Amino acid sequence: MKGFTLLEVLIALAIMAGVILTTIASFNYHLGVVIRDKDESTAVLLARGKIDDPAFSQLPSGKGTFAPQRPDMTWEKTVVPTELPGVSKMVFTVSWEKERRKLALVRYVAKS
Repeated sequence: MKGFTLLEVLIALAIMAGVILTTIASFNYHLGVVIRDKDESTAVLLARGKIDDPAFSQLPSGKGTFAPQRPDMTWEKTVVPTELPGVSKMVFTVSWEKERRKLALVRYVAKS
C-alpha cells in the first residue's frame, strides 16, 4: 500500500500554514510601508509647492490646511531670525494622521 500517513499530511499542512502566514504578514507590512511613503511624498510635494510660491514666502508665520486637495494635512509656517543679519529661517511643518506624523522643511530667506 502506497500513500502518506496522517502524521505526514499534518506536518505538511503545518509547514504550509506557516509559509502562508509569513507571506501574508510580510505583504501587510510592506503595504503599510508603501502607504506611509506615499503620504510622506505627498506631504513633501505639497510643502514644496507652498514654500516655492513667492507670495507665500512673504507672509508672516501662520497655520492652515491644504484644502481642497488634502484637507487632512495641515501646515504651520514659523519664521525666526538667525544670527546672520538680513537672513531669517523659515520652518514649514506638514502634519497628517491627526498630527501623529510630521515633516519639516527648512529654508533660509534673505529679508527684503
